[in-house]
Amino acid sequence: MKFPTLILAFICLFASTFAKIETEDSVLVLTKDNIEEAIKSNDYLLVEFYAPWCGHCKALAPEYAKAAKKLEETGSPIKLAKVDAIVETKLAEEHGVRGYPTLKFYRKGSVIDYGGGRQADDIIKWVTKKTGPAAKDLPTVKEAKDFIEAHDVATIGFFKDVESLDVKAFLEVAATVDDHAFGISSNEEVFSEYGVEDGKIVLFKKFDEGKVEFKDDIDILKLQNFIAVYSLPLVVEFNQDTAQKIFNGNIKSHLLVFLSKESGDFDEYVERLKEPAKKFRGEVLFVTISADESDYDRIFEFFGMKKSEVPAMRIIKLEQDMAKYKPDKPEITSENVLEFVTAFVEGKTKKHLLTQDLPEDWDKNPVKVLVSTNFNEVAFDKTKNVLVEFYAPWCGHCQQLIPVYEALGEKYKDSEDLVIAKMDATANEVESVKIINYPTIILFKKESNDRVEYNGERTLEGLSKFIESDGVYGQAAEEAQEEDEDDDVPRKDEL
Repeated sequence: MKFPTLILAFICLFASTFAKIETEDSVLVLTKDNIEEAIKSNDYLLVEFYAPWCGHCKALAPEYAKAAKKLEETGSPIKLAKVDAIVETKLAEEHGVRGYPTLKFYRKGSVIDYGGGRQADDIIKWVTKKTGPAAKDLPTVKEAKDFIEAHDVATIGFFKDVESLDVKAFLEVAATVDDHAFGISSNEEVFSEYGVEDGKIVLFKKFDEGKVEFKDDIDILKLQNFIAVYSLPLVVEFNQDTAQKIFNGNIKSHLLVFLSKESGDFDEYVERLKEPAKKFRGEVLFVTISADESDYDRIFEFFGMKKSEVPAMRIIKLEQDMAKYKPDKPEITSENVLEFVTAFVEGKTKKHLLTQDLPEDWDKNPVKVLVSTNFNEVAFDKTKNVLVEFYAPWCGHCQQLIPVYEALGEKYKDSEDLVIAKMDATANEVESVKIINYPTIILFKKESNDRVEYNGERTLEGLSKFIESDGVYGQAAEEAQEEDEDDDVPRKDEL
């Protein structure tokens, strides 16, 4: 009777090597014990690494489950899974997770970062495209109509010769643009239905002008830019789904219009923006931002604005250190918008630098208070070394530094050639210094005005050594470099 016992033992041993994969709302629940098996047994697997406390993860959860359910109901081989990265910290680290949520797509063993939206349909569209042909074949009028109807934006190539160089370029673009649907047809009846000639590419959309024909020579970069420009509305509403397209797109100059939907005149203001938006399409992106969303308070702070100023407009140029521009005429009319954007494009507007009023007692305490108006006078005083902390009031790291920095000021308060100072970099800007991370600590050296950024430990001892070594100590601190790379270190460009 040893034989059955041996078989039973073998079965138990075999089964134990494969941890059971449970599901929640059609989403596979993965752990360190079953993730490798899940990747091996599913050709197409999208995995979300999440943190239970993360607001973005909570917002994604119902859409993620909805996408998983739809894929399951259609019999798709694509599976959606999730990993609690707080419980499975080592697993998250092994898979290169640095923020939440992080989504990775495992395709027959290879992995790519997810690059789609966070609505169920966007998720399905992205993963489906990554598992099928770059462009869907549309051999009949009905299939073309169904395809256009199924997508908010659909780009179709009309080519009789599907082996041509133009088709190859079209398919290459289709393969690289993740968040759009592409189709291709060689049927003359389809050509006739949409009134197009052989070799044409048309972008169909459910907003603005309805469809736009690509009229340039078929070139990969030109076609990519055409799709990026015309797949967005003339006036884009900033939200979680459009943020990536807005800030990662090719257009780096944005007119931001701050409006309130609750005021009842939101649509009226948007209409006023459309004509100017047409003139500058492809050059300046027109974006609305809701003043009713508390999540966007940081954006208001970045521009030094109060919600009582709404409606209001600003221009931001992303490729020039987030340079900001403020209109001379603040009223949101088509004429004022056109004048403001025209002046910006022609280089006739000056950067708008934030500043606070200088407190009367700015130099009363050991740590001096700097604002934009007194910064140059104090920081570039060639008779003194000046240590300046650039901080953000909401930054946790900055708040932790307060007692240390105040103790530093107290320690050197009687020094005749050293000034310890601080400046709220969210409310004050100067041309000569560009701040990215908070806090940033810089020593402006006397005589030369050379500047040295401190990268050592944020302790009284470390800062003291930095000062007394004339900025030599604290320049190669690996710990500080690692901390600056961490996701919870606040950055000025994180809107």
